Amino acid sequence: MSFNIEKLEGSMAKITVEVEAGKVDEAITKAYHKLKNQISLPGFRKGKVPQNIAEKTYGVEIFYEDAANFMINDSYPEIFDELDDDIEITSPPEIDIEQLEKGKPFIYTAMVAISPEVTLGNYMGLEYTAFDATVTDEDVDKELEQTRQMNSRRVPVEDRPAQMDDIVTIDYEGSVDGVPFEGGKADNYGLTLGSGTFIPGFEEQIVGHNIDEEFDVNVTFPEEYHSEDLAGKAAVFKCKIHEIKVKEVPELDDEFAAEVSEFDTLEEYIADVRKELETKKYEELKRAAEEEVVDKAVANAEMVIAEPMLQSKTEQTASEFERRMSYQGITLEQYLQIVGQTYEQFLEQVKPQALKSTQTRLTLEAIAAKEGIEATEDDVTDEINKMAEAYDMEPDNVRNMLGEDDMKTLKKDIAVSKTATFLFENGVAVEKKEEPEEESKEETAE
Repeated sequence: MSFNIEKLEGSMAKITVEVEAGKVDEAITKAYHKLKNQISLPGFRKGKVPQNIAEKTYGVEIFYEDAANFMINDSYPEIFDELDDDIEITSPPEIDIEQLEKGKPFIYTAMVAISPEVTLGNYMGLEYTAFDATVTDEDVDKELEQTRQMNSRRVPVEDRPAQMDDIVTIDYEGSVDGVPFEGGKADNYGLTLGSGTFIPGFEEQIVGHNIDEEFDVNVTFPEEYHSEDLAGKAAVFKCKIHEIKVKEVPELDDEFAAEVSEFDTLEEYIADVRKELETKKYEELKRAAEEEVVDKAVANAEMVIAEPMLQSKTEQTASEFERRMSYQGITLEQYLQIVGQTYEQFLEQVKPQALKSTQTRLTLEAIAAKEGIEATEDDVTDEINKMAEAYDMEPDNVRNMLGEDDMKTLKKDIAVSKTATFLFENGVAVEKKEEPEEESKEETAE
């Protein structure tokens, strides 16, 4: 097999492939074996007609379509191994058969999109909004309180009636005009009083009642209630309390610090919390600043993205969205039904996102190439360690699972990330400008 590639305008290319004549004969024979069970002639059992007889009777052309598919599927993947480094095919091929005849070479063309040449504009000294990553005492107190709440425990209460903020376990059954309604009954339902989970007035009427006590709760459904049959109607809920618990929050002391961290004292723990918050806040604000300068670098660059490449990237974006939905137990079909879209409409919706991500990636790759920014072995090791931790695997096992193409992609991803940081580090922080107040437009009477 031999081929040549011709670059065209608009980031397209035409690949002409020639497969030697001997391969054509082999492919036709392969096609014959695929189809022979469908061929019947008088004097032969079905599936036993010799190839030469079948060709004379029906014409060798009946095997051409399958033979062409065999040769294309065998030869086209080989192109990728022999492409120059500066050419990257970015779309499925549009195949055109130029010559297919027994005893002659098979020739076909493949029209493909290729990664466009990027003409970089200014990318150094780009402005981003200055930020302050200082962590306040209030931030630290909020984080400590969240940790206390997460480590709270529920303690049973048996010597008093229910109060606001208690967690009660109740049975209830609701009725309107004495008739029970759908969804109005539950047994052993856990409810935090004051949470606003139930309609207004319900939780307040639980307060003051004791364990094993049976009582009625009288409420009126809101006028704009989601169930039209119940909206605005008065209802009675027969209730019984089985259990009352109170949330017990641990004290903020050395014992608490030792329980939730690796530190022995509260002072050490609080210092670590502050440090973690500072790191987290800085990284979040840095990412936003990086996005600012990257967007400006992309806007300053020029490139022509072929429509087949954009279509391919759009479908990849849709597939990634579908995968994320599957983690939540929702199929793409279900999602489209919920939002009332066809798949084609969904693709049009995500196309701008695909275009932006493609332009961003191409721009950062071009800057990385110009500045010599690459992934070091230490970078790769760090990333593999992160992957290993995320998937609870040994780093060596993760590395062994990555094929050659996976490793190339990983190194490109690292280089792109380092380039975004490079743009930030070479950017200029500017204070956010205050929006001028609009002058009064009231006319003054003369």
